[in-house]
Formats: sequence, structure tokens, C-alpha cells
Amino acid sequence: MSPISILRRHRVAALLGAALIITPVVVSFAQNEGNSGLSNVAATTQTPVAGITAPNGSFAPVVAIAKPAVVTVTTVMKAQPGAMGDGSPFDGNSPFDQYFQQFFGDQGIPMPKTPPQQSPRQEALGSGFIVGADGTIVTNNHVVDGATSIKVTLDDGTELPAKLVGHDAKNDLAVLKIKASKPLPTVRWGDSNKLMTGDQVLAIGNPFGIGTTVTAGIVSARGRDLHSGPFDDFIQIDAPINHGNSGGPLVDVSGNVVGIDTAIYSPNGGSVGVGFAIPSNQAQKVVAKLMKGGDIEYGYLGVQIQPVTPDVASAMGLDHPGGALVAQVTDGSPAAKAGIETGDVITGFGGQEIKDPKDLSRAVADVAPGAKETLDVWRKGKALQISADVGRNTEDTQTASTGQGNKPSAGQGLGVPSLGLGLTDLTPDIRQELNLADNQRGAVIERVNPDKAASAAGLQPGDVIVAVDQTPVRSARQANQAIAEAAKSGKKSVLLLVDRADAQIFVAVPFAAG
Repeated sequence: MSPISILRRHRVAALLGAALIITPVVVSFAQNEGNSGLSNVAATTQTPVAGITAPNGSFAPVVAIAKPAVVTVTTVMKAQPGAMGDGSPFDGNSPFDQYFQQFFGDQGIPMPKTPPQQSPRQEALGSGFIVGADGTIVTNNHVVDGATSIKVTLDDGTELPAKLVGHDAKNDLAVLKIKASKPLPTVRWGDSNKLMTGDQVLAIGNPFGIGTTVTAGIVSARGRDLHSGPFDDFIQIDAPINHGNSGGPLVDVSGNVVGIDTAIYSPNGGSVGVGFAIPSNQAQKVVAKLMKGGDIEYGYLGVQIQPVTPDVASAMGLDHPGGALVAQVTDGSPAAKAGIETGDVITGFGGQEIKDPKDLSRAVADVAPGAKETLDVWRKGKALQISADVGRNTEDTQTASTGQGNKPSAGQGLGVPSLGLGLTDLTPDIRQELNLADNQRGAVIERVNPDKAASAAGLQPGDVIVAVDQTPVRSARQANQAIAEAAKSGKKSVLLLVDRADAQIFVAVPFAAG
């Protein structure tokens, strides 16, 4: 069973007050949780309220500020065959579902079968919060994804129909609009950048539909990456949140919104004190765009990138690790047209320092398609600048693939004892077995010594070495000679460009561990 679950919408029974509570899989992303109750979450921001420091004080003044602006979002959607009731923890409609099915497997806790008298429609619940007195509401995208109708219940019990103004699946955010007869209470955005580990936060919501509930905790960590998209920068909290809290605000001790509760890590379907919230500074920018209506377009560069590790930096002659290493350039992409090459290290984009691949993914995605940006690049010992026209893409810029290679047929291979590799040439049989193109060149890794440096670096039988220290190789002998020359030059490691499962990655292998 996967330890991280998406907080899924739960099927709601037809009778008012009777909710079917379904235990989700382990990674939970707070979304429209289907219980007959309401789903609301609130928390606290950074400026402390005078005299309030839990556990000695009271959070009541904070709750009084935030709770009136927290709402319940109820959605209605058409029942899908096999969705939420066939034993699967996911309904397959959310981008988060697809990710976790791929990387964690569909191994969640079995869920109750659909009752025979089930209605042809499904109801689901989530949370939201009012940011505009005119009825502008923020929630998670997965709370309203696929909804045929949306209803919002205010803190005073008033129920109003809601319109979807805009949504963004990559950031998992959505904006709704309701019409009320009077100005509505609102909450203010806080500054999530000021949050520090150990700061107190509150979550106000309706877990499992039992009614509005307040939980308190601290910021456990910053910058958590759940690998759900290019914008992962979650705040980890230990304030208990459960199904029904999706889309609700995380507030600081001043009652300002510093995050949006979105996910939990749970081995049992319930809260174990590991929750995740989207930072308010990230959310506020997206919400401002969504309030103008529609979807958000993202920039696209067209490079496959990976981190620059200390071994990679040493092999490339860099003073320190940092930047995004280009492992592959997509043909015809903006990067290809701009002259970006495999082996380039992108250290800056649009005047912004690029410390790692995630920085580049976010920076590119944030740029409007059609914009011209300058990239700072390190190429074969020289620093240069390249101008690129950012393209338009509906998919995220991806990091390097880690697909598994297949073991080739045995042959008369060449050994590289210092690294623990056994290399062989590409033969017609090996090409067929590895499903390689006829024009593929390089040296196939036939054996990897589990006690040597190559194994520790992640090299596998079936990997094809296509370049050594950014110099192409066409055979096992060439690869062997190039590695030997790198060792003689006094380098601490050698940089190998490896083709694996139709993707290319750079792997730095230290000689000292060979």
C-alpha cells in the first residue's frame, strides 16, 4: 500500500445526513471529499495575535477571524462506471490520480462496493475560503474537477449555487463565484515566505462531514516535493487534516491564509500528522490569473533535465554543483531552435538563478508563451548566454527519465575494472532485444559489479553509453579508452551520457569508488 494518498471525494448517500465514508489510499490530496457534512479548513499566519501562544493561550480570536470566511463546496457529477466503488482508491479523472497510479501503484485499501440502490449521480464535498466580499472563493481544482454543478454552503448555513470562474490542474487551484445578498466575510492572504519550521498554524474544516472542526499544529517542513507537477513546493504541517479538508485555508496566528490544505501522507487513510499545503504566495499569483477567467497557459522549453550532483560538477569542471543539466533536447523545440545542446548546464533563466531542475521547470512554466528569455549556460568549460523564444505547452517540462533497462545478450565484452562495468558492442541481436534504432551508436553495459562505483551510481545492464565526458562513443572499445583517459587525467569522476528506455541521462561515476 502506498504511504501517500490523495484526499479523494467520497460518495455521498442519497439520504441527507447519511454519508458513505471511504478510506482513501495512502497519499491523499485534499479534494472534494464525499461525506454528507461540510469540508472546511483554516489556519493561522505569521504575525502573532497578542497573548496567544498555544498551548498556554487560546486560538479563539484566530478562529473568530478565519472561520466565517471558510465555506463548504458540494459538487455533483455523473456517476462513472467503476469509479469510487469498485475497490479502486482512485477514480482516474484527476492528474494526481494518474500520477500516483503510475508511481505508487493501485494498492490502496479496498473500498466498499457501490450500493445496489445507488443514484446515477455522485456528490462530493470539499472546502474553500472567501477572498472577495463579492463572493470570490478559492479551493482546490480537484474539489470541483468534473463537476456538473457546484454548491457553496456559507458558515451561517446559507446555500448558494456557484460558478467555476477558472481552474488550473497543475497547481491544483480553482476559483469559484457566488452571488450573495450582502457583502461576505473574507480572509486575507498572508506571506508564506515568512513561515519557518516550528511556526504555529491552524486548520479549520469539516473532516469526514462531522462538522466544522479546528485543529492546531506547527510547520513541520518547507519545500516538500510530492512529484505531482512542476510547482511542488508544499508546506508540511502536523495539524491534523482529513478527508473533507481539501481546499480549505491554512492560517497563521493572525488569521491570514498562508496555505491551502491539499494532501496528507497516510498509511491507514486517516491523519497521522503529515499534511501538505500549497503556499499562499504561490497560490495568490495563480488565483489572480484565474480570477480573470479560464485556464492558465504555461511556457515550454523542450529539454530533459537532471540535477548537477557533486560528481557531475567535478566531471564537468564546475566549481560547485548547481543548475539543471540538459540530458536531451526535443527535436524542433524552442530549446533546439535556440541552440541548447545536450550536456549544457543551465544556471540562469530570465535573470533568475537556477539552482536545480525544479527551479528551471517553475521558471519556464511561469513565463507566458511567446516571450523571449535569456539563458545562462555552462558549456564545456565556458559560460555563455543564449536567447530563446519560450513556446506553449500543455505538458510539464520533465526531468530525466529513470526507466529500467533490459539486460542484453551475453557477448565478448570489454571490462572497465575501475568502475565495475562490463561493456559490449551493439549487435543486431542486442538492438532487437533492447528495441534500439538501427542508427543507435554506443557501448552496451553488459555487466555491473554490485560492489563497484558504477552500481552505486545507478548504472544498469542494458544501458547504452553514448558519450564519455561529452565526447560521443560508437563502440565498447572507444568507451573503454575514453574512460581510461579520463582516469589518467586525474579527474575524480567520469561523466557518462546514457540512453535508457528512450531517454537520456547523465551519470557521473567517481573513480575513487571504483
